[in-house]
Amino acid sequence: MSYDESKADRAVTFIRNLRHTKGRWRGVPFNLLDWQERIVRDIFGTVKDDGYRQYKTAYVEIPKKNGKSELSAAVALYLLFGDDEPGAEIYSAAADRMQAGIVFNLAVSMIKQCPALLKRCKIIDSVKRIVVPSTESFYQVLSAEAYTKHGLNVHGVVFDELHAQPNRDLFDVLTDGSGDARTQPLFFLITTAGDDPDRTTIGWEVHQYAKAILDGTKKDPTFYAVIYGLEEDDDWRDEANWYNANPSLGDTIKIESVREMFAKACDNPAKERTFRQLRLNQWLKTKTARWVSLDKWDATAGLVVPEDLQGKECYGGLDLSSSIDLTAFCLLFPPQKGLSKWHVLWRFYIPEDNLKERVRRDRVPYDVWLRQGVIKTTPGNVLDQAFIREDIKRTRDQFRILEVGFDPWNATQLSIQLTDDGLKMVEVRQGYKTMSPAMKEIEKLILAKTLVHGGNPVARWNFGNLEVKPDENGNVRPVKADSKARIDGFVALVNAMARAMLRSQKQSPYRERGLMIL
Repeated sequence: MSYDESKADRAVTFIRNLRHTKGRWRGVPFNLLDWQERIVRDIFGTVKDDGYRQYKTAYVEIPKKNGKSELSAAVALYLLFGDDEPGAEIYSAAADRMQAGIVFNLAVSMIKQCPALLKRCKIIDSVKRIVVPSTESFYQVLSAEAYTKHGLNVHGVVFDELHAQPNRDLFDVLTDGSGDARTQPLFFLITTAGDDPDRTTIGWEVHQYAKAILDGTKKDPTFYAVIYGLEEDDDWRDEANWYNANPSLGDTIKIESVREMFAKACDNPAKERTFRQLRLNQWLKTKTARWVSLDKWDATAGLVVPEDLQGKECYGGLDLSSSIDLTAFCLLFPPQKGLSKWHVLWRFYIPEDNLKERVRRDRVPYDVWLRQGVIKTTPGNVLDQAFIREDIKRTRDQFRILEVGFDPWNATQLSIQLTDDGLKMVEVRQGYKTMSPAMKEIEKLILAKTLVHGGNPVARWNFGNLEVKPDENGNVRPVKADSKARIDGFVALVNAMARAMLRSQKQSPYRERGLMIL
């Protein structure tokens, strides 16, 4: 391995003759920032003994808004026009064709601002293709269907947002042997951090490989790695770390705009996730946003004694699952005489016959919870709604259930039967408008330690699986982390809280302060 400064200079000079394409930077010469120039020089100036490029793969991981897409477009154009490769095939790839087209469109804009390049090529917008007739080379956007990509004779690939790949198929097809016929193919992988809870994606795999290269635990002279970002345990609130993660901060990124986003992230879990992943390049273990930490949930466990709650007013919440999954019924007791805090009781149900299979398949200790008495089995291999109905009726006889909020999906028949049994059943639609206020109220109670839930292990597991999906207005609704996770107990609590809040709003003020006589 050696360094050929003339080759590095050639690549840098080519890019400097391009022009930026967006906003206030449009038309400004592409004067590489220090971190960009170092990458270009390292990739194109490092050669083997035969004079060809040393690096076959270049992995650049960096937060958004640092100029990664424009750098990618410039690299693609150099491979197409400046690499002296006859019949070069350059491809843009991503999780979908629209994402892959982002870098390509920037490249087209750069060409249109450079008369010398525009004369040498033909741009075919309809198929996202740039052709250079003199060398019979082309630059093409690929769709995401991996099975159509076998047999490509790749000279260069710009792989954008590798972390977003749903599987490894496209990556493997484009990188495993596709450039073997070329003297110096380059796979330019550029991405922000991902949100891979199971640590199983191709993005996480390559990220880990790149880290191993950087820390010296793996040796691969063909792999070049650069990572700008925070480790998972780094303090994302420390402004000094923002500069470590964003090499363009202070140049193309204003610190004031980052501070503004940080302030919003401090008040909103979903925005916190976006800020940490996209702005600080932290790999997170959640696909959406964590809500309240499990530590805070545990801190408000307290002691709940059912006998002490007998005869007291409460609101029910029912989340009826499919025929083979976990079902939850919740009782929420607001503060009242003899009760200074909100208290929660849960009932959980699962079919008896598939219990062992669920323990093995889902790796969840349903059998242990059954022995502990915190979960009940219904007869047979499907959920027995008649069993649940009778159990709720017995619960009704113990407590003063004012209303039961329920998700209407899959629960119509049972809700009609429970209505016949004298319970007031009220539908709770599972959308932002209904669920967000209830979740925010529950969050407030948890943080204030005025919700006592008894530390039920099934409810705790449900809470640990909980993530929130925000909308553009900052409203949230609960979602589960993956297909095997269950959040039924928490949804039941939200349903109960939704009714408790509405009922308390409708109550007459005279109930609390009495009638004032003037």
